Amino acid sequence: MKRFLGFRGKSLEWALNLSVILPSYILFGYNHAVAGGLLTLPAWTETFPSIDTVNTTGETKIANSTLQGTVMAIYTLGCFFGSLSCIWVGDYLGRKRTIMLGAFINILGTAIQSTAFSIAQLTLGRLVTGFGFGHITATAPNWQAECCGAAHRGAVVLLEGVFISLGLAIAAWIDLAMSQVHGSSVAWRFPLALSALWAIIVILTTPFNPESPRWLVKKNRMDEAKAVLAALHDQEKNGPEVTADIENIQESLAKSCEAKFSHLFHNGVGGQRLLHRTFLACLIQVFHQLCGVNSLTFYEATIFEDNLGLASTAARILAASVFTFQTVLSPVGVVTVDRFGRRKLMMFSAVGMGLCMAAMAGSTSQPHGNMAATAVAVTAIFLFSFFFPIGFLGLSFLYATEMAPLSHRVPITALSTGIAWIFNFLVAEITPMGFASIKYRYFIVYAALNLFLILPCVYFLFPETNGRKLEEIDEVFASATSVMTTVKEAHLVHKRHLNSSSEESSNGELGKTHMTQERR
Repeated sequence: MKRFLGFRGKSLEWALNLSVILPSYILFGYNHAVAGGLLTLPAWTETFPSIDTVNTTGETKIANSTLQGTVMAIYTLGCFFGSLSCIWVGDYLGRKRTIMLGAFINILGTAIQSTAFSIAQLTLGRLVTGFGFGHITATAPNWQAECCGAAHRGAVVLLEGVFISLGLAIAAWIDLAMSQVHGSSVAWRFPLALSALWAIIVILTTPFNPESPRWLVKKNRMDEAKAVLAALHDQEKNGPEVTADIENIQESLAKSCEAKFSHLFHNGVGGQRLLHRTFLACLIQVFHQLCGVNSLTFYEATIFEDNLGLASTAARILAASVFTFQTVLSPVGVVTVDRFGRRKLMMFSAVGMGLCMAAMAGSTSQPHGNMAATAVAVTAIFLFSFFFPIGFLGLSFLYATEMAPLSHRVPITALSTGIAWIFNFLVAEITPMGFASIKYRYFIVYAALNLFLILPCVYFLFPETNGRKLEEIDEVFASATSVMTTVKEAHLVHKRHLNSSSEESSNGELGKTHMTQERR
């Protein structure tokens, strides 16, 4: 059998994205949304009465809401521990085996929760499922970015956002279909069990794809690294691009010291400002959660049903339609990220999400039955699903990867992803209590966070990485003197590289002209 099934160059990149990244991030979206759409099913509330918020009122409802939030959020806590474990196992196993390990653990967790007869078993299953998927989400963006060229790295990695949206939509439509099954726990067991399908696909397809060439160089497996780079560039093993990439990777490794987790908390190690870079990688993941998306993703059908007073079937149809709308429009971010850059998309997204949250706060403050207010709220949720994937869905994982130097990429991305899951846990945990206690005012919190925290922080702190090689970003931080100078340094360093490339091109043309004249 031919290596990588005979794929080379761009076709190999697409094979990697469609065979592994696609099912991995469908799994991401599916796991996120599937349980939230089951919470109001009669079969669910009969099996788990302690988290029933449909047939309860007063203090009982508040207590059940608290426990419900914990059970739903425990999945993200598992993701946190799974992500952090990659700090130690990620560089040992490599990108491919870490992803396969995570998919296998995800299958075990799925089996536990889909066969649950008690709240304890359901909680354990969600924790194990999250622990498995944490390995995938901490590793796949690294692997994908390290197998892509700088010119289109943003667009390729942002495909993750499209795939996540597709997973959300699939989960919502499956939940809608199974809500029509009455009198049987199959209505909620089948949707939970279906998560295993995507994990099985990941396990079967990953072995046929290339390992990260940067990880191979780091492990001194030079022949394999050259073979992978040759396949990705569609060149011979000693081709010019392959040789240049090997030299750049080796140079980047030489500039950095041997990676240790403790280095992430110091700026002086290797002159790479590791604390600064870790801070930015974690901060973008925090913003991914604080924009308020998971107050919608986990509980969208519940919001339509409880907060807006819509019928159960109508609420589920709307929730599925929102995720489908997001899937259709997610490619907007893919086609614009390498054209307009990371910073502009993040700021545009923050403004849009903030205004949508403000509109939702105003409209949901009105009593049930106000059709105009309901229309405004539904429109705001749809628009939020347009703004979010443009600037934060896949872009946060991409940007965190770009912040990390090769020698410390695994621990930085593992830590930043772990931080993302901790804040995801926080949002999922407090959202039911927020809706039950402060009601519509809960949306005001996210409006303020988007407009008065995320927007200014992106403008002043986040350097542009569009079009930069991962090794060029190292130079930006080596030149920076503080967190406030990085944005300016990114512009200056990129300008120097463009001028240098222009001069080399001009010298090449002059050399060709001179040789032609000599022949004459």
